[in-house]
Amino acid sequence: MCTGNICRSPIAEGLLRQRLEARGIPAHVHSAGFVTHGDPASAYGIAVLHDDYRVDLRGHRSRRLKTKMVAEADLIVGLARRHVFEVAREQPEAFGRAFTLKELVRRAEAAGSRLADEPLDAWLARLHEGRTPTDLWGESPADDVDDPIGQDFEMYQRTAAEIDSLVGRLADAVWGDPQATRRETA
Repeated sequence: MCTGNICRSPIAEGLLRQRLEARGIPAHVHSAGFVTHGDPASAYGIAVLHDDYRVDLRGHRSRRLKTKMVAEADLIVGLARRHVFEVAREQPEAFGRAFTLKELVRRAEAAGSRLADEPLDAWLARLHEGRTPTDLWGESPADDVDDPIGQDFEMYQRTAAEIDSLVGRLADAVWGDPQATRRETA
């Protein structure tokens, strides 16, 4: 999720969906925001994902984050602290499965990848240990992906590259590194 669901979160949705489909992981990946509904993804976001990643965002339309979406989600990923803080404020029971993308990757790499037989909710509970909503006050480059809205094409490329790297690391932590399996069997 992000603010408008027209830049960062559609990029993250598209890149994560692509990674999971390539691994054969049957997951539902959706994005939403807080302020727009029905708007297309940004033109630069569409172009960058198409040209650099072969992901098609042309059909994307922004959605406002709804209580039901949060309640039904196994994992909630924000692109900035304020997004996760809003979820925690509105639905405190969801805080344990709501992280910024950067925070989630950082905590996953520190705590270790999800074990093969470990339920996702148990792994998220491990990552959540010691967190409080007040940890999310203010902006932080350690947790926030810069918003490219209103910026040039190169900023969208940098944002997409950062999100792609983070999404790859997240997919490895949650579903295992596919390269490790290939190395073991080679």
